[in-house]
Amino acid sequence: MSGAQAMVLAAGRGERMRPLTDSCPKPLLPVRGKPLMQWPLEALARGGFAPVVVNTAWLGGQIEHHFGLQPPSLLDSALSKSEQPGILWSREGDDFGGALETAGGIVRALPLLEDVFWVVAGDVFVPDFSFDKADFERFAAGDKLGHLWLVPNPPHNPKGDFGLAPDGLALNQDGERHTFSTIGLYRRALFGAPYCAIPSGNPHGVKAPLAPLLRAAMDNRLVTAQLYTGHWTDVGTPERLAQLNTP
Repeated sequence: MSGAQAMVLAAGRGERMRPLTDSCPKPLLPVRGKPLMQWPLEALARGGFAPVVVNTAWLGGQIEHHFGLQPPSLLDSALSKSEQPGILWSREGDDFGGALETAGGIVRALPLLEDVFWVVAGDVFVPDFSFDKADFERFAAGDKLGHLWLVPNPPHNPKGDFGLAPDGLALNQDGERHTFSTIGLYRRALFGAPYCAIPSGNPHGVKAPLAPLLRAAMDNRLVTAQLYTGHWTDVGTPERLAQLNTP
């Protein structure tokens, strides 16, 4: 079987969402009638990206039980049976007792992924984002290691994360910066030497953040980006969740 072309991150503890996440994993919290993680899963399936790798840790069994056993009728009824999102599981909690952070989790899942793949966090609400085959193929045909979607800075991240040059390069610099949406396209080479020292599959469960890898690749002009101005919410607090569910 060929590898997956997308990964949804779902291993976090959701500390800022407590007490809601004490007994319910963050990806299963309801947003407008669906579990939060169901939104990106359906969007990826509509774009033709299935199966999807999902990493789990905190209460991961609940996530797997919900999405692994529910029939297609409980997902987006507009999707045909062939478009329903199959899932490959990367069980960080079972294997190592906890989440491996973003880069550590991606490296753990590399054996399940193809050379080029999407990554999106399972706790952002981006209902109108399109995981477009044309974007995927354009990136795959180039030589960059990453392409990021940035968003205008929300109140909780006023200083932003990365800059954006007129020619589309993502910048690791001071000055005007935008917030990383968590949505990106990556090449496997970003998760190898010289950017990442963890062996593919992360057999020892090394925890590692993604930002240092991206910043090092940006310094070598190997990451591009674009600004996304559609609806985007980092569902990071109970208050933001309540706002999304207010009619």
